[in-house]
Amino acid sequence: MGLLSAGTPLSWDDTKQVANHIRSHGITQFLHIWDRLKDKNGDELLWGDEIEYMVVALDNETKNAKLSLRQTEILIKLRSIVDNLSSETKDAITLPTFHPEYGRYMLESTPGSPFTGSISDLLAVEKNMRYRRTLARKHLKPNEIPLTLTSFPRLGSPGQFTEPYYNPCDAVSSHSLFLPEQITNPHVRFPTLTANIRRRRGSKVAINLPIFFDEETPRPFIDPSIPWDRSIYSEDPEAKNGAALPDHIYMDAMGFGMGCCCLQLTYQACNVNDARRLYDGLIPIGPIMLALTAGSPIWRGYISDVDCRWNVVAGSVDDRTEEERGFKPLEHDRFRIPKSRYDSVDLYISEDWRNRPEYNDQPIVIDHCIYSRLRQHGLDDLLSKHIAHLFIRDPLVVFSEIINQNDKESNDHFEVLAQSSVNCGLLIIGQNIQSTNWQTLRFKPPPPNSPIGWRVEFRSMEVQMTDYENAAYAVFITLLSRAILSFNLNFYMPISKVDENMSRAQGRGASQSEKFYFRKEVCPGGNTPKSSGSSSPVDGSRPKDRKMRNCFPPPEMPQNGMPKGPVEEEYEEMTINEIMNGKGESYPGLLGLIWAYIDTLDVSPQELSKIHSYLDLIRRRANGSLLTPATWIRNFVRAHPAYAHDSVVTQEMNYDLIVAIDEIERGVRSVPDLLPEYYTGGEVDGGSISP
Repeated sequence: MGLLSAGTPLSWDDTKQVANHIRSHGITQFLHIWDRLKDKNGDELLWGDEIEYMVVALDNETKNAKLSLRQTEILIKLRSIVDNLSSETKDAITLPTFHPEYGRYMLESTPGSPFTGSISDLLAVEKNMRYRRTLARKHLKPNEIPLTLTSFPRLGSPGQFTEPYYNPCDAVSSHSLFLPEQITNPHVRFPTLTANIRRRRGSKVAINLPIFFDEETPRPFIDPSIPWDRSIYSEDPEAKNGAALPDHIYMDAMGFGMGCCCLQLTYQACNVNDARRLYDGLIPIGPIMLALTAGSPIWRGYISDVDCRWNVVAGSVDDRTEEERGFKPLEHDRFRIPKSRYDSVDLYISEDWRNRPEYNDQPIVIDHCIYSRLRQHGLDDLLSKHIAHLFIRDPLVVFSEIINQNDKESNDHFEVLAQSSVNCGLLIIGQNIQSTNWQTLRFKPPPPNSPIGWRVEFRSMEVQMTDYENAAYAVFITLLSRAILSFNLNFYMPISKVDENMSRAQGRGASQSEKFYFRKEVCPGGNTPKSSGSSSPVDGSRPKDRKMRNCFPPPEMPQNGMPKGPVEEEYEEMTINEIMNGKGESYPGLLGLIWAYIDTLDVSPQELSKIHSYLDLIRRRANGSLLTPATWIRNFVRAHPAYAHDSVVTQEMNYDLIVAIDEIERGVRSVPDLLPEYYTGGEVDGGSISP
């Protein structure tokens, strides 16, 4: 999240008055960046990760695991420690950084400086992640632990789930029935964002996840933990009036979604065209990785029938009015908007000749005035539509001190509507206003007055319990990104099928029970690259690269021109095992393509062994021989001696689950159904930041 702007936030009514000003100047700021940097070329591969932790306080006497609301105090301490360590460390070594997040119990960490394309950097990710967790753990209270867990199972449940306890009755920003005001980061940005989402929408957000029906779960399920008759805020009757659905777990606040943790990766491209090509290439991968990393089956103390956070987060920031959601005719608002601010990508944006118009098969809502302005400035159709689509939204948090800016030197108004102020360790941490457009991927223009280039952020994955798993997925996506560009892989299929995959990916056990739409032939001309299994160059072949490249020639159009066949014949339904591990002779699977790319690199046997250990985890998660975190968590709870087979996760069960997850991370609990036999935890290896 980076550094947070200080200032005076406008009320929602005042924000509406300056919305057009911010949109107009945001486009001006983008066009200044475009004019200066559209021809920027030759940037090396720089990349980084963002990992979010939740700090949990364990009460061994009462058997209660509670979210520790000491974020401010912890961050002050960690920053002081990092500053002291930096003064004692060689210049070649960069210390990690820790940042605030939405939840007052959350910490975000980044590497401090980006990784490069070297093999040694690729294989330094895990020890860097472990070092960050070890550093945080050392400076917490003895009963506190840093967990990489997507969602806290009893957030918003009856009883005490925070340390210290606060009453939800004082939720003046969200008006939640379940979450107290103090769950939110106290910086003025966050309560303002929470309140303005509610005010703009005209009601509280309403999130409903289907309950998992176990043997003793009541049918119909009407949640007895909802305070149906509370009468403090004007929105309190909403649950009783239909917002809370039968047979569902009801949540009513931004904190349920933005209080989740995830793993995000950002890649600097060689130039803007490569960034757009990589962005498009990763769009169909987003749902697949969401299903494969699934880690959040429990919400508000109930087992749900979903495994992932995505729809919870989407619902938690859904500020669309009734008109924008299609419940009323358009009268006061400008557009009918099909999706929340937080959702899957709506448009392929590359000018790659393989990007057929048929792939962008969903109607896309755009601001036509902004689109026309961009086109008149010389931008192409697809990028103009992309920006004009992002700018259909209103800004949600505006500080009075920065309404008027120097548009040549600032990108705050562009960022407030379109981008993230976090650059994932890529040399700079933004001080502008944080993004309020969240999608599975982000196309990120360079910041002003910075050496950073055009970037792509991959955002769909759930955070994993251990640094080994998080590193494995980071290595996988990094290598896949290189294979996409190096081999000119073609994953295009209709955006509507990507949306369908996003829906399927969140279901219980989706990685094993579902099929997903995926392209049948992904290699140019059907010529599948194959791995020789050797790390040495074959006689007569090009010498292998010691460093992963970042600049690649664009794919050449075949002599017989663009394909003319129906797009429906280009894809089919596949299992995740087939998508990852291959199907028949024509499709080698994503892992097969990655191994073929690795074959172009000069990798030592020791390095190859380490890479294999990461990709083996992906292979086994895909074929089902290792469980996803969501399935493991679900199984743990259902096997707990106190579980009554009624879908309820009690305080004691939650405590035992949190303790078990911490023991798994530290390597003191063996879980052969979740992790490979060679896994060693943080207690054996605390990580390092040495080059």
